[in-house]
Amino acid sequence: MDSETRSYRTGDRETVLDLTDDCRDFVAGRGDGLLHVFVPHATAGIAIIETGAGSDDDLLAALADLLPADDRWRHRHGSRGHGRSHVLPALVPPYATVPVLGGRLALGTWQSVCLVDLNVDNAEREVRLSFLG
Repeated sequence: MDSETRSYRTGDRETVLDLTDDCRDFVAGRGDGLLHVFVPHATAGIAIIETGAGSDDDLLAALADLLPADDRWRHRHGSRGHGRSHVLPALVPPYATVPVLGGRLALGTWQSVCLVDLNVDNAEREVRLSFLG
C-alpha cells in the first residue's frame, strides 16, 4: 500500500472542493487496484458527485436543509451551528473508495471525488490518498 497526505485550504465558507485531478495524478501509472480517499477530520466528508453543473451547490443546499446552521445543536463550541458539522460525516462519510484500472480512475463520466466541508471554523484540511494494488 502506498499513501500520501495532502493539505487543502477550504477557507471560511462551506465548500465542495473537487479533488479528482489530485486523485488522478496520485494513481497515474499504478496499474489496477483501489484508491481510498480519507479525510481525518470529525467535521468533513468525501462525496462522489457531479460538479460544475450546479450539483455541488445543490449538495450544500440540501445539507443546509437537513443540517441548519442554527442553535439547535448540543455540540456548541465554535461558530453558530457548528454542531451540524459534527453530524455531517453520518450523511457524507469521511471516505470513498474508487476502482483504478490501468492506472486510471474508473469513475463514471460525470463523477468527481470531492471534499465536503461545512466547518467554517477550520480553514485547513488534510486528505489521505491510499493506493491498494
